[in-house]
Amino acid sequence: MEDLGDILKKLATRNTSDDSTTYIPTEPETDGDQCEQCAGRGWYTADVPVGHSEFGTIVTCQCQENRIAEERTARLLKHSNLGHLVRFTFESLNPSGLGSDPDGQLIFQGAVKTAVEYAECPTGWLVLSGPHGAGKTHLAAAIGNRCIQLGHVVFFVHVPDLLDHLRAAYGPTSEISYSDLFEQVRTTPLLILDGLGSHATTPWAEEKLRQIISQRHSAQLPTVVTTAVEQTEMDPFIASRLTHSLESKVLDLKTSLPERGPRLGRVEPSMLTRMTFDTFDVRGNNPRANERASLREGLRAAQNFAADPDGWLTLCGDTGVGKTHLAVAIAAKQIAQSRQVFFAFVPELLDYLRHTFNPDSKITYDRLFEEVKTAQILVLDDLGKERSSSWAVEKLYQIIVHRHNARLPTIITTMIDFTKEREPIASRVQDPSIGQLINIEAPDYRNKGRHQLSTKRSLPRRKTPN
Repeated sequence: MEDLGDILKKLATRNTSDDSTTYIPTEPETDGDQCEQCAGRGWYTADVPVGHSEFGTIVTCQCQENRIAEERTARLLKHSNLGHLVRFTFESLNPSGLGSDPDGQLIFQGAVKTAVEYAECPTGWLVLSGPHGAGKTHLAAAIGNRCIQLGHVVFFVHVPDLLDHLRAAYGPTSEISYSDLFEQVRTTPLLILDGLGSHATTPWAEEKLRQIISQRHSAQLPTVVTTAVEQTEMDPFIASRLTHSLESKVLDLKTSLPERGPRLGRVEPSMLTRMTFDTFDVRGNNPRANERASLREGLRAAQNFAADPDGWLTLCGDTGVGKTHLAVAIAAKQIAQSRQVFFAFVPELLDYLRHTFNPDSKITYDRLFEEVKTAQILVLDDLGKERSSSWAVEKLYQIIVHRHNARLPTIITTMIDFTKEREPIASRVQDPSIGQLINIEAPDYRNKGRHQLSTKRSLPRRKTPN
């Protein structure tokens, strides 16, 4: 097997004006469609007057450049191990994915955009996570095919096949030595590992994968990984490299949360369509000047958080001022960027947590509670609307304390004025080191007609002149 470092060297085309060792075909083309510029030779001499600096210079013809480029692409494709996956391109995939779920379609659209950007400039690591059939392999292969078109060396391999090849390389009849194959996988300019976690787990397999991933992580070599395995179920060493914040971008193509209520954790599609930043009207329901300023401040804070979801954002205010609208708009932006968002109406969340204690529940309390606590981005809508009980307060306290300590992005909407509260949950919501507390003071937008009518009636009548 050829060393990857030599592949592009053999395929390189030099500028003939700078180097007299330019490749020139020894045999002219014999087909009937000869190039008019070079008459099938693949080169020509510069058409300049005697004495010109380029007089007598041999120039590679464009037809020859094209032929060499085609040969280079064919050679790279052959080496890439993509095989039948050459048909998996960005042009051949459905940009909204295969599912009909609006949330999943938004997630997939964001993943396609990120994958295209990565293929144009493959740096760092890209991890495509999600269930089988989510489109991970198609996206990974599309990245590989686009990179080959751009002249990059790519090696695509299904992880179980890789481990089988490494085992077979120990055999006396193997055409390639184990050390040669292992070195190429570790050092290839762009490696695509498809199906990480689908291999048979043995100490030997885990050791080989650790060595490959550790080498590429340390050398900062571009790597694409697809996996259907949850991070918590992976080898901790491998998981830590895949999710390294400075080196990796993780795209979660999960389109639904299994074995739970039909909508828990997800935003209603109609809400994602209606509640956007563009449809948020800062004119509200005939607000006063200070109330309109409050609406603008809420919109600005939500847009800033959506651009950089770091820390917490708490939106306080009476019903109908747009708190949930802004929270959903933030969620839509994050879903479009393939980030995991867990959206929970707090009373409904607590009902589901209670239900998990039922023997008939298909999901355990620990699993759901852990998912809420550790969600990449959590939206707690209408905090304070839940039935007040010691159990409810304890569960919310545990969620909020965990996310506060871990500094996990969290959006809270509430009618509670936390600036006047002194209980433990309020203390964390008010913490300026982790988040921002915005109090929106404005009339209820849902009662727009009634508010405008009452406003008109309250206006003083003009006195008629005597």
